[in-house]
Amino acid sequence: MVLEVVNVSEFQHLAKQILPKMHYDYFSGGAEDENTLRENVEAFRRITFRPRVLIDVSKINLSTSILGYNMSSPIMVAPTAFHCLAHSEGEVATAKAAAASNTIMVLSFSSTRTIEEVASSCNGIRFYQLYVYKRRDVSATLVQRAERNGFKAIVLTVDTPKLGRRWADIKNKMVSPQLKNFDGLLSTEVVSVKMGETLKLLPLKRLDSSLNWNDIEWLKSITNLPILLKGVVTAEDAIKAVEVGASGVIVSNHGARQLDFAPATISVLEEVVQAVGGRIPVLLDGGIRRGTDVFKALALGAQAVLIGRPVIYGLAAKGQHGVTRVIEMLRDELELTMTLCGCCSVKEITRNHVRTEREKLRSLL
Repeated sequence: MVLEVVNVSEFQHLAKQILPKMHYDYFSGGAEDENTLRENVEAFRRITFRPRVLIDVSKINLSTSILGYNMSSPIMVAPTAFHCLAHSEGEVATAKAAAASNTIMVLSFSSTRTIEEVASSCNGIRFYQLYVYKRRDVSATLVQRAERNGFKAIVLTVDTPKLGRRWADIKNKMVSPQLKNFDGLLSTEVVSVKMGETLKLLPLKRLDSSLNWNDIEWLKSITNLPILLKGVVTAEDAIKAVEVGASGVIVSNHGARQLDFAPATISVLEEVVQAVGGRIPVLLDGGIRRGTDVFKALALGAQAVLIGRPVIYGLAAKGQHGVTRVIEMLRDELELTMTLCGCCSVKEITRNHVRTEREKLRSLL
């Protein structure tokens, strides 16, 4: 008898049973000793609620918008690589699930289906994740293809001048799939991991480690799309993002896959929100496993969250339907949390609805 999957964590268990160990470890693993990977999830658990009662919560509205684009809930699909290793339909299945859920998908720079294949698969709002190469013409070409195919924003990943070291990929001698978006632009031959090295993707070996704040102007010069910066975890960088004209920031530590001992994203969200001061939207990814986590992020100032690994686990377990179910589960849990905390809409979720660990410690002094 097949038991019904009732939460996102159970999709992870299914994915582990289905996927080859090399691929499961790639999706689930983090940098080095994985301290940040664990802390991304644990930090949410140390935040508690301050629910309000005797409020008419007979009607709950989860809808919101980002950059003027409406979504059924503040839950977006984060950019994650290599979906074809999880399911044969890859990013096309994910795109269809996101569109059916009326939410925004950010297509990974390391997608295994082309920009054009994803764009033509269904109607939906999509953003495109970008890394910048030493050869700027390659990055420019990808941006222009995304814009030409109806993508609505560029999500520039800013925390990866070099790939972090992931022990599981080294031990498993992880082999990356070919990335079809680079056909005709760069070599896309399959590359394996050598002992002592992290995952080596030939395209990603060409990342421009000299990328700096001045280069945002170059990116703005080659596209009319709004640009969000993904990988901001400090007030200083949040202020710089506003100064260079970013249209938004994503508080992210790359799913704990880059720098171990980077802070859990939820622990620095308020710092970034306060620095931005409402001038541009702040989003968050990392560690979201429950609708309660989504509520906590919104209470601390995020306008929306992005989910990465849960999408992959749903995709591996049940394809497009699995991704849809993951989004539905988180949305249903968020709705219940809002109801029990006395919030009828996303806008009614405030800082007063949560108590952080810092506040708990302060109360003991």
